[in-house]
Amino acid sequence: MQSAIQRLLSDETGRNDQFPVTRDQIFMAHAGVTALPRPAGDALTYFAKRATGHRQEDAEIWKLVGDARNSAASLLGCSSGEIALLGPTSLGLNLVANGLAWRPGDEVVYYPDDYPANVYPWLKLKDSGVRPIELNPEIPGRITWELIEPLLTNNTRLVSLASCNYLAGYRIDVDGIGRHLRERGILFCVDGIQSIGAFPFSVDNVDFMSADSHKWMLGPVGAGLFYVKESRFDELNPTLLGAWNVVSPDFVPGREIEFYPGARRYEPGSLNIPGILAMRASLKMLLEYGISSMADRILSIRRKVITVLTENGYRIYGAMDSVDEKHASGIITFHHPVKDIPPLADLLEKNGIAVSCRKDRSGLNMIRLSPHFYNTDDEVERVIDIIADYG
Repeated sequence: MQSAIQRLLSDETGRNDQFPVTRDQIFMAHAGVTALPRPAGDALTYFAKRATGHRQEDAEIWKLVGDARNSAASLLGCSSGEIALLGPTSLGLNLVANGLAWRPGDEVVYYPDDYPANVYPWLKLKDSGVRPIELNPEIPGRITWELIEPLLTNNTRLVSLASCNYLAGYRIDVDGIGRHLRERGILFCVDGIQSIGAFPFSVDNVDFMSADSHKWMLGPVGAGLFYVKESRFDELNPTLLGAWNVVSPDFVPGREIEFYPGARRYEPGSLNIPGILAMRASLKMLLEYGISSMADRILSIRRKVITVLTENGYRIYGAMDSVDEKHASGIITFHHPVKDIPPLADLLEKNGIAVSCRKDRSGLNMIRLSPHFYNTDDEVERVIDIIADYG
């Protein structure tokens, strides 16, 4: 019996309908900004049409917003009350950086070559007397417990990591690292944007997690998820305040600040309702296909691409061609010791293939492929044939 993904891949008409971008492009840039699937687009259209003849907020809309929280909770394995519907990713990370009661001498461990959203909030803490402690792996992006543990001291307050490195594509052991940190009483914050929606993700041993939906969750820009473990509500002070998160009967300010229950306390004002409805549609679609099944499909594509790349002399950034698949992802970033990479990127784009051009700190030109589960074998073959024949 065919799985839902197999049925999708064998029905080109249905695939084109579900993912309209496939009619004109081979889209392999999900680690950047995704093209929206039809359900997300339909949700935006529904809201736009409805909002021209109704209030933008009413009981039906709030029911859908509540369902978005429930879908996010199903995705992360937590309660809906631990989900704030906030994007972008940097907003949630800054809420953590600014909301904890730091003491001079506290230390926060981070990776300085991570995506900027998960670097600058921690560097800024130096103004409060906090010491940012750098992780410096021998191989880019390869963050392990063995690398982290020697840097921990009695002053370590928090470790903030990306679940998956945006360049190398190395997926860290979120659960294992989080478990070790919990045993030591150290907080764990995760930037989950490069893995949630493509690989199973549990927040059991995570204190804070932030992820916009516009990558692997196949949602719109500016709508996302900010998770705070319920036991950390009192520890993480909301730093953005307004009528939505502070109890204000009849919109009359109170004499004292009292927060609404749950992670709503981190949502200060009007929510991005159209974005949330579109994100909801994408999340429900992903849950129907099954995250584990999608992960298997993505890894199967990855194996095929890496085999051809290495056979043709390309080098996989972060030595990801030799990594155990439990740390692999849908991100495949590559370069070549001789061939000029920017013209290859142009060639791929001219052939209707969406990719990302990236550089590391040294300025090395690279191409990043990031296929999702709905990319077909024919699309993969087309991409790797062009790359293999180049130069």
